[in-house]
Amino acid sequence: MAKRITARPKLINKTAPKQAPGKLRIIGGAWRRRLLPVISAEGLRPTSDRVRETLFNWLQSELAGSRCLDLFAGSGALGLEAASRGASEVVMVEKSAAVHDMLKQNVQMLAASQVTLLQQDALLYIQKLTLPESMAFDIVFLDPPYQSQLLAPVMASLTLSSGTKVYLEAKKGDDIQVPANWLLLKDKLAGQIHYCLYEITN
Repeated sequence: MAKRITARPKLINKTAPKQAPGKLRIIGGAWRRRLLPVISAEGLRPTSDRVRETLFNWLQSELAGSRCLDLFAGSGALGLEAASRGASEVVMVEKSAAVHDMLKQNVQMLAASQVTLLQQDALLYIQKLTLPESMAFDIVFLDPPYQSQLLAPVMASLTLSSGTKVYLEAKKGDDIQVPANWLLLKDKLAGQIHYCLYEITN
């Protein structure tokens, strides 16, 4: 008698990451699907594909020709995505020397001439900005390390023009007090992440 073989169902890991470990994937624009190396560093957590897809759908009509500030650049997920999708200038600020060096290599690999990369403390950087410089940004990304306690002083020090969009990412449950002239446009939860898009209303 022939032996009966029953096929086992294929197990699907629904929690599997969307990208290879140690890699950042650009998800839209000129560099779509490009994979970039990401080093392991304390506090470094690239904004996920899911969150970035939602955020850049929100910003779709704002990006072409925009001037962006990525104040806690980290992996470069936000600043490089903005450059890929048509921003004319992206200033990326990163304090860590090791992370800055990784970003520098990735910027060179992409030949991203519209990206200005600075190794500097984010708070010191914005405190030194002149008003014309800070008010020229169209989009600002604020995604500091969760335990850094930097959001409050950074928001207090930023002077932005009316209409500027500000993306803010924080840990779910954190009590974030934004300035009175920041109008909430969109917000969502993704696991333990609360992410929001504001507009400055001077």
